Amino acid sequence: MIDTEHRLFWLFRRPIAHRGLHRKADGIVENSMSAFAGAIEHDFGIECDVQITSDLDAVVFHDFTLDRLTKERGDVAGWTSEALCRVQLNDTGDRISSLGAVIELVAGRVPLVIEIKSRFKGDLRPAEIVADIVSRRPERIAIKSFDPDIVAHLRTLAPSIPRGFIGMDEYEHDEFAHLTADEKLALSKLQHLERMQPDFLSWRVRDLPASATFLRHTSHGAPMMSWTVRTEHDRRIVHDHADQMVFEGFLPQA
Repeated sequence: MIDTEHRLFWLFRRPIAHRGLHRKADGIVENSMSAFAGAIEHDFGIECDVQITSDLDAVVFHDFTLDRLTKERGDVAGWTSEALCRVQLNDTGDRISSLGAVIELVAGRVPLVIEIKSRFKGDLRPAEIVADIVSRRPERIAIKSFDPDIVAHLRTLAPSIPRGFIGMDEYEHDEFAHLTADEKLALSKLQHLERMQPDFLSWRVRDLPASATFLRHTSHGAPMMSWTVRTEHDRRIVHDHADQMVFEGFLPQA
C-alpha cells in the first residue's frame, strides 16, 4: 500500500470493485447502477468502462457492441446517449447509464476510476469527451486506458486528472488481434511511457510477480493496481507485489 502522504492515497485506500459490485445470480450486472450502489454501500472504489455515443456523449458500458449484455444489437457508437439510456441490461431492472449520471450517483463518496475503451485506431475523441465531463466535476476521479495514445492525450488535455495505463505481458485476447507483434511488444514493455507519464499503472495479476520489478523500475515507482483479482491466490500476489487490486466475485475484508 502506498504511503498515506502520497497524493493518490485516496485512490489506493480501499479495494476497487471491477465494473461495480456485481453478481449476476442476484440480478446485479456489471457496470450497472445497482452494482455501483453496492460498491458504495461497502465503501469500495468503483471501476467503470466508458464508450462514446454517436452524439459524442459518454455512456458506461464495457463492450463495443450491445449484443452480449442487452437484447439490442449493433455498435454502441451508432446510438445516441438518450437512446442507449433507455436500453435495459439483461436479467435486471437497470438500464445503460450515462457517465454523468454515474458520477452523480457516486458523488465522491468512493473513488471512481473510468476506463476509456479504445479500438486503437487513433481516435482521441473519447479522451476529450471524458476529460471534459470529469474536469467539470469537483469529485476526485481517475481515468485509465489500454491505449497509450489516449493516456498521452489526457496528459495534455487535463494534466491534473490522475491518469493510468493498463497493461499486461502478452496481448493474446481477440480485442488486440489487429495489433502487430511490434505494437504488442511496445505496450508490454512500456515503450510509450515517456509521452504518457502515467500517474499509476494497472497490470494484469497473472503477470505478477515476474513483471513487478521491471514495472517499478521503468515507471520510476508509480503506484500499481492489479486486475482482475478473483481468488485468494491473486489477492496474496497483489499484497506482495502491487499497491491496489481491482476485484470481482468476492467481498474483500480490508
